Amino acid sequence: MEQGQLNWIANFIWGIADDVLRDLYVRGKYRDVILPMMVLRRLDAVLESTKQAVLNMKASLDKTGIVHQDMALRQAAGQAFYNSSNFTLRDLRARASQQQLRSDFEAYLDGFSPNVQEILDCFEFRNQIPRLCKADALGTLIEKFLDTAINLSPNPVLTADGSVKHPGLDNHAMGTIFEELVRRFNEENNEEAGEHWTPRDAVKLMALLVFLPIADRIESGTYLLYDGAGGTGGMLTVGEETLQQLATERGKQVATHLYGQEINAETYAICKADLLLKGEGDAADNIIGGPEHSTLSNDAFPSREFDFMLSNPPYGKSWKSDLERMGGKDRIKDPRFIIEHAGDPEYSLVTRSSDGQMLFLVNMLSKMKHGTKLGSRIAEVHNGSSLFTGDAGQGESNIRRWIIENDWLEAIVALPLNMFYNTGIATYIWVLTNRKPEHRAGRVQLIDATQWFKPLRKNLGKKNCELSDNDIQRICDTFLAFRETEQSKIFPNAAFGYWKVTVERPLRLKGVDPNRAYTPKEIKTLKDSAERAEDGPPVIKKIHKKGTAADPLRGLFPAPVGADPRVCPSGSVVEYEPDPDLRDTEQVPLLEEGSIEAFLRREVLPHAADAWYVPDSVKTGYEVSFTRYFYKPQPLRTLEEIRADILALEKDAEGLLGEIVGGGQA
Repeated sequence: MEQGQLNWIANFIWGIADDVLRDLYVRGKYRDVILPMMVLRRLDAVLESTKQAVLNMKASLDKTGIVHQDMALRQAAGQAFYNSSNFTLRDLRARASQQQLRSDFEAYLDGFSPNVQEILDCFEFRNQIPRLCKADALGTLIEKFLDTAINLSPNPVLTADGSVKHPGLDNHAMGTIFEELVRRFNEENNEEAGEHWTPRDAVKLMALLVFLPIADRIESGTYLLYDGAGGTGGMLTVGEETLQQLATERGKQVATHLYGQEINAETYAICKADLLLKGEGDAADNIIGGPEHSTLSNDAFPSREFDFMLSNPPYGKSWKSDLERMGGKDRIKDPRFIIEHAGDPEYSLVTRSSDGQMLFLVNMLSKMKHGTKLGSRIAEVHNGSSLFTGDAGQGESNIRRWIIENDWLEAIVALPLNMFYNTGIATYIWVLTNRKPEHRAGRVQLIDATQWFKPLRKNLGKKNCELSDNDIQRICDTFLAFRETEQSKIFPNAAFGYWKVTVERPLRLKGVDPNRAYTPKEIKTLKDSAERAEDGPPVIKKIHKKGTAADPLRGLFPAPVGADPRVCPSGSVVEYEPDPDLRDTEQVPLLEEGSIEAFLRREVLPHAADAWYVPDSVKTGYEVSFTRYFYKPQPLRTLEEIRADILALEKDAEGLLGEIVGGGQA
C-alpha cells in the first residue's frame, strides 16, 4: 500500500479522536482510548474468518473439561491471539441501550487471549468504559472504527461488481499506521515524549551504526535483537527492518527474534500491541514489561545472549528503589554489576543511585555473545554525564574502564542539540562490539556530528532539528572511513585513562623535636595544641634504622641533616606525618611518559619539594572529554574592533545622559 493511503487512514483515525472525544478528554488523553481501540479493531478484523472455529473449539474444550486452552484456541484462530466471546465489534454496534452495550462490550473484552488481556490491562482501557458509556460515546466510537471509509482488515473490501474498493492492510502497513499515531500522540505530549519515544532519525542512525560495519559478513540464519529499555519498540522494529534489508540486498535470508523489557505499563502495551498488529506474535511474547519488571532489579532474560542490541535508557533518573530491592550498594551481588576485572574479584560497576543510565549499558554488555563469529554489536544513547561523571574507582568510571580496557568501545557520536522531544541537553550514541575489526583494535573514534542537522519548520517541544538522510549518511560514512578529520578524532584506548594520585606534604608544627618519632596518640595531641608553621620542623611518625632504602617520592626520606645519631643512625630513613590540610590529588594520564614519578617531578616537586605520593592510594579512572578534543577557541578581536565598540558605547552613553538631563530641565 502506498504511503499516501497509509497517511490517509492515520488521518482518519486521528480525526476520530476529535469527533468523539473532544470535551470528554483533554487532547493529551485521547491516546488512552484511540490506541487500544485501534488494536481491538485490527485484532477483531483479523479474527473474523476463524471466529466460528474458535467458538467451536472453545465449546469442545469446555465440554471435555480442559482447563489450559490457550494453545488450542490459538491454533483454531490461526493467530497468536484469539477471542472466545460470542461477539465481534460488528455485533455490538446494534445495541439499543448503553447498559446492554457496556455489558456486551465488557464480555467481548474478556474473551480475548491472555496476551491481549495484558495489553488491555496495561493500557488501563477498562477504566475508560464508564466515562465513554456515561457520555453515550462508546457506540459512536465503535461505529467510527467500523466506518466503511477505511479498512483495517488484512482482506480487501470489494464492491458489488467484485472490484477492490479498499485494499487489504497487511501487517507491516498496519504497524506503520499504528506507529505513526503513537508518534503523533507523543509529539502532542512533547513534555513526556522523550521518556518513551526516541526520534526515528536517531533510531535509524543507531541501527545503521550497528549493522553497516558487518553488513557484508551477515550470513543466512537466525539473529536475536534486544532492547533493555524497550519503550514503544521502535529500536527493535527499525533494527529488524535494517538487518532484513541489508541481508536481502546481499542475497541472504535471515530470521529475527525480538526481545525487550519495559517498565512503563502503557509504553509496554504499545510495544506489545505493535508486534501483534505486525503479525509477530512470538516476538510479542518475548516483550516483558510493567511496573514490576525493572530491567535493573528484575532481569527478564538472565541467561540469554543477543547478537544485536539497541537502547535509549532513561538518564538522570533515580534507581534507588531498584538498588534497595537488590540489597543496597554494599550488599548487591548481581553478577551483571559485580564482576572480576583488573585483578579485583569484586569489581563494582554500581553507579550513583541518582542516575542508572550506565547500568543499562552494563546489562547489555552482560548479554553479549562471545562464541560466535560476529559476536555482539551494541548502540545506546546517553547524555553527557556518562562520559565523565564518577571519580576514579567509582561506578561510572569503573564502567568506562571495564569497557575500554576490554577494547569494546568502537566509537561515540555527539548528536546535535535539541534533537529529542523534551530535552535540549547534549546526547551521544555509544557504539560497542566484542569483535572489533583489526584496524580499530585498541583505538576509539569520536565523531562530532553536532553541526550536521536539518532545522524543523516548527518546533516540537524543545526538539527543533532532525537528521536528514544526508546527515545520517555523512555520519555513517565518517564512522566507516575511520580517518582523522575535523569532525573525527581517533585515540588509543589509554588516552582516556588516568591515575588518580594522592599527594601528601609533611605536617610542620612549632616546637616539635625533629630528632624523634611520635606515636599516633602524641601526634593527635600535637595537632590539637601546637601551631602549624610553614618553616616549622616536620613531624616524624616513623624511623627505619636498617634495611629500608630512601625513596622520597614514596614518602621515605633520608634522616634530617643534623639528626641525633642515637635516634637516627647514619642511613636511617624517616616517614613524616602528612598534613591533611595540604593533601592534594593529581590526575596523571596513563600515557604520561615516565609514568607517575615523571609527572610529579615535573608538575609538583618544583612547587613543593617535600611532597610525596601514596602508592597504595593510586586508583585508575577513565573519562571522555569531547570539549577537550573538539573545542575551537574563538579568535581574539583586533584592537581596532575593540576601540570601535568602546567609542560606540561612549556615544550612546552621552546621548542617554543628554536625554536624562534635558528631561530634568523640562
